Amino acid sequence: MSTSSFVIAGALVVALLAPAEAPPPQAQAPAANATVLDYEVFKTRVQPILMARRKGNARCTACHSRGGGNAYLEPLAPGSAAYTEEQTRRNFERVQRLVVPGEPLKSPLLVNPLAEEAGGSHWHGGGKHWRSQDDPEWRILAAWVRGGPA
Repeated sequence: MSTSSFVIAGALVVALLAPAEAPPPQAQAPAANATVLDYEVFKTRVQPILMARRKGNARCTACHSRGGGNAYLEPLAPGSAAYTEEQTRRNFERVQRLVVPGEPLKSPLLVNPLAEEAGGSHWHGGGKHWRSQDDPEWRILAAWVRGGPA
């Protein structure tokens, strides 16, 4: 075998053993959940809904601020009717775990208290707060989850 044959054979072995070249980068599709949840909308429009009195049902805070796996709201201080800024920020962080940004009907915050016949789930021991997706409160929450004006 000639020297040039060894060089060609060696180059072939190196080429076969070398890691494959990465394909050229392709345009990335936008992230499916690029929607950003607005803190100010949460503070001024969403959190008051979570604190609202409910005819025939308990307030969200009655069950969801008492510890356990379903507690996502801060407990209000005895005698207090409003959250502090610090509590509101913690509520915002926690409530985001119950939301699929951009997808109200995939968000437990909106689906669990929504009547099944309106697209809700069978879950929610605290009752069905909204009979329809046209309910004004549900629409505010849905707009917030979609990232639009509430």
